[in-house]
Amino acid sequence: MAVNVLFQPPVVRRERHFRGFDPLEREFSDEELRQKYRFGRETIEYLSDLMRGDLERRTNKETALSVEQQVMIALRLYGSGSHLQVVGDTMGFDKSTVSRVIDRVTELLVARKDEFISWLDNQRKNVIRAGFYEKAGFPNVVGCIDGTHIRITGPSIDEPAFVNRKGFHSINVQAICDHEGRFTNISARWPGSAHDSHVFRTSAIGQHLENGYQGIGQGVLLGDSGYPCRQFLLTPYRQPAAGRGQARFNRRHCSARSTIERTFGIWKKRFHILGSEIRMKPDKACRIIIACGVLHNIAIIRNEPDVAEEQLIDNQPQMPPYNGPQDGKGIRDYFATTFFA
Repeated sequence: MAVNVLFQPPVVRRERHFRGFDPLEREFSDEELRQKYRFGRETIEYLSDLMRGDLERRTNKETALSVEQQVMIALRLYGSGSHLQVVGDTMGFDKSTVSRVIDRVTELLVARKDEFISWLDNQRKNVIRAGFYEKAGFPNVVGCIDGTHIRITGPSIDEPAFVNRKGFHSINVQAICDHEGRFTNISARWPGSAHDSHVFRTSAIGQHLENGYQGIGQGVLLGDSGYPCRQFLLTPYRQPAAGRGQARFNRRHCSARSTIERTFGIWKKRFHILGSEIRMKPDKACRIIIACGVLHNIAIIRNEPDVAEEQLIDNQPQMPPYNGPQDGKGIRDYFATTFFA
């Protein structure tokens, strides 16, 4: 009896494609790295070494992410403020991988907060006092305090509490900086509706100063008129009296206090996620804010230059000649019919 033998064609294995790439292995200049990842090569390697013991995968899989890849995925999100999907597409990873990496790197940076953001010992206070006096002519200042609102996506739980006085959802972040713009204290735990004075009064540093302040020999903080004037926190005169030094006090106070405002500007410029919108739940948003605070101080410690903005590509249409009525309504109608009809 004949036996039918089935001859199966040989299995053709698909070519293996490894996910993602390591930007440090490419010939990017420090300037190009800073545009995309906000830090130069040496500082990225420093950050990788800082977290290597926690991020290194104990596996021989060739597709496992390197420590450097994980760090740079997080830096790309912090620096660009893009969606997780966009970060993944840019670097060659899927959205779920990016999400897991962001959570892990953020957690590790937050765990190192006290290493890089710490309150002052007497030696450091003396350096800061001298720095503020040289900068603004205001003596005995050990820091400037202010709040800034970081926009977040409206949460599903307790949503009204996160709407600030400007009408958008946010986290009210309180920070204190020294004369160099380095954070010496940061708190990101209150919703946008919380007032700056309440945030300070209930914060750890507020409680520390309230209960442990022993006189002006310990130095003073400078804050705006949103705070109460206290023995350890000086605010400007609302209506300075003539001939009593109050107007000059206000000018010097403003000059020194502008340090914290500039610091917030530099911070948000380096980490665009802080200046756009954090599209995550409030607890994750707060951790990302603290992580970016840690990275801000690392940038100062390692003398990282301010980042250059990525070049803006002008894709707007050409403006045709307009010969209509030279008034607002006529020009508005021209825009509507020309560009939006």
